[in-house]
Amino acid sequence: MSTSRSTQHPSRRLPRRLVLLSPAALVLAGCGTDPDGTADDADDADRGGMMSGPATADGMPGGMMSDGSGHEHMMDGGPVPAGMTPAPSPTFAPGSEVVLTAGHMPGMEGARARVVGAYRTTTYAVDYSPTTGGPEVTDHKWVVHEELQDAGPAPLAPGTPVTITANHMPGMQGAKGRIVSSTDETVYQVDVEMNGGMTMRNHKWMVESEMRPAS
Repeated sequence: MSTSRSTQHPSRRLPRRLVLLSPAALVLAGCGTDPDGTADDADDADRGGMMSGPATADGMPGGMMSDGSGHEHMMDGGPVPAGMTPAPSPTFAPGSEVVLTAGHMPGMEGARARVVGAYRTTTYAVDYSPTTGGPEVTDHKWVVHEELQDAGPAPLAPGTPVTITANHMPGMQGAKGRIVSSTDETVYQVDVEMNGGMTMRNHKWMVESEMRPAS
């Protein structure tokens, strides 16, 4: 008698891989770099960015929005400068729901926002050279008169040299720049729900002509 043995090969199991996608892996921010080597803060919805670091639970600046040119924007802009005068009867009172009509950075134009504060001051677009190095930032909107060192009486004329005390993004505080243009419109601080899902709190600044009521 012959005995036959049947050999069974254990089934091979392929390892499973889990690919976790961060729900906010990509966000959109401002400041692109122009071909001439300058970083332009104007509307450019085709440039994307990354978020670095979570926003702090106590509402202080912690998270950043970073674009492809290396410029980072605070996810929480923090309080307004000391000495600012609240607008007496703003079109959009604090708490108002609005839609932003300007695109200072990709993902902003058409985004919904809530007004945090409304102020009466002179507001400027500026060119400046970041203290961290890199290309000049051109036509940055906005910096208020209270964010300029020893500014003197407002308004400052286009071309006036200035030192910026604002800290909207790394490399801005203490930077040397010049005035591009100015406006005396009511200026607003807002919480923005950016197109793409990210929230920017206490964003500085939006002027009145860059907002409309939310329907």
